[in-house]
This record gives sequence, C-alpha cells and structure tokens, in this order.
Amino acid sequence: MRYAFVYGLLSGLVVIATMLIGIVLGGQQSIFSSKWFGYLVMLVALTFIFVGVKRYRDVDLGGVIRFRPAFAVGLGIASVAGLAYVAVWEIYLAMTDYAFMDQYIAGILRARQAEGMTAAALAAEATKLEAMRVQYGNPLFRIPITFLEIFPVGAIVALVSALLLRNAKLLPAAR
Repeated sequence: MRYAFVYGLLSGLVVIATMLIGIVLGGQQSIFSSKWFGYLVMLVALTFIFVGVKRYRDVDLGGVIRFRPAFAVGLGIASVAGLAYVAVWEIYLAMTDYAFMDQYIAGILRARQAEGMTAAALAAEATKLEAMRVQYGNPLFRIPITFLEIFPVGAIVALVSALLLRNAKLLPAAR
C-alpha cells in the first residue's frame, strides 16, 4: 500500500536524520545520547502514522474509516519506518566497521568506574558486556532488536490514531 510506503519512509527519514545528526554532532554525554530524547524523536516522527491514516481516510475512503483498516494502515506505516530504521542502522554499522559496541561498552565501563565500582565488580560487568557484544554481533539477534526499538512506539501511535480517526467528525475531510 502506497500510504504505508510513503508515510513510513517519511517517518523513518526523520528518525534516521536525527539519529545521524546526533552521532555526528553529539558525544557520549550529549542530549542526542539520551534514551528519552530518542523516544521523543521517534514519537514525533511517527506522527506521520496519524497523517497517513487520516489521508487514507479522507482521500481514498471519503472521510470515513473503521478501526481495523485504520489500525492496519498505521501498522504498515510503523513497519516501513522500522525497516528503514534498521536498514540505515545496519549501513551505519558497516561503514564504521561495527565500532558502535566497542564505544558503547567502553562508555558504560567508564561510567561504572567513575561511580566507584570496585575492580572485581568492574571485571564482572566487563564479562557481562562482552557476552552482550557477542550476541549483538549476530545479525539474527541485532536486526530484530533494532526493529523493536522503534516498532512498539509506532504500534501505540497506530492504535491511538485508529481510535481517534474512526470518528469521522474528528478533523473532517475538507470539502
């Protein structure tokens, strides 16, 4: 469906552009590295789900849509956005020789050391993080995990959009 493709790519591009700007401009301690900032960007970018479902309702269905079709279109947009997110993340990892995990683990260990973690506890943490590095190195683990960073947010936005837009009186189509 073209709505899923177009609005999913738009949504994915907003998340991807912000992510890449954050990587280039930000450091380990910048606003771009905050989980809350990341999910806020995803939420804002995924408002294209609402826009896409509304456009589908107004243009293709004459201003009326039921919950299931609205939710399906929203999930389609969220899926395309998630796939775009995964694709660009995989390209970024390949272009940086998969250095992300090295930097991520080093940052965690520095933070733990700065917090005063004992040498024994730090060694145990390093062992645990090394197991995580091995897991993340497997694309069959990494790709679904990356997709699941964004898709649940999209599913929630799709649900809310479907619930709201099934009411034809909410933001009616311009005539």
